[in-house]
Amino acid sequence: MNCFKVVTIIELNKRQTEILQIVKGNGPITGEQIAERLHLTRATLRPDLAILTMAGFLDARPRVGYFYTGKSGSQLLTENLKKLYVKDYQSLPVVVHDNLSVYDAICHMFLEDVGTLFVVDQHALLAGVLSRKDLLRASIGQQDLTNLPVNVIMTRMPNVTYCEKDDLLVNVATKLIDKQIDSLPVVRKVEQGYEVFGRITKTNITKAFVSLSKDES
Repeated sequence: MNCFKVVTIIELNKRQTEILQIVKGNGPITGEQIAERLHLTRATLRPDLAILTMAGFLDARPRVGYFYTGKSGSQLLTENLKKLYVKDYQSLPVVVHDNLSVYDAICHMFLEDVGTLFVVDQHALLAGVLSRKDLLRASIGQQDLTNLPVNVIMTRMPNVTYCEKDDLLVNVATKLIDKQIDSLPVVRKVEQGYEVFGRITKTNITKAFVSLSKDES
């Protein structure tokens, strides 16, 4: 899983801000020269320089020194958002067959603790999507849920919104917001249709975005 060491979405401390101003006005400049201007040792500045470099505010070249990248915090955050892909954060899909009864689908959704079921046909290809709202709507009626198949109430292909493993998470997040849905199936195109091999939920995306603020590898 890809996690990026990004601190651009938090406020820089006073020393880090001073370092940025020095490098902006005098770069390229060595770590020793920066330390001398601040009346500190090179070792004392090492953590701050590492943070500023990993965050993308500064860049460093051997035998040249540090220089300012000219990018704002929002630009750096945008760049890192464009490094988050579905394949690195997707989870396992919860799949049912299209002849399953609505009653069994309700039980399945409860036991799996999910908000969306992906429905496949006899060829194991994506046929539709079943949401909590679909099941609730069916439950309110007078129909016998044990004899009502999910393919009657599901959202059918080609009206299903999906994504692929190489899609950017930020684009998937936009789809979820625009469609007002909780999750998308991750699919691969085959000759007869689409195979489901993953899912991306609002929780997956939230975890990925939170990782941007953490200094972890």
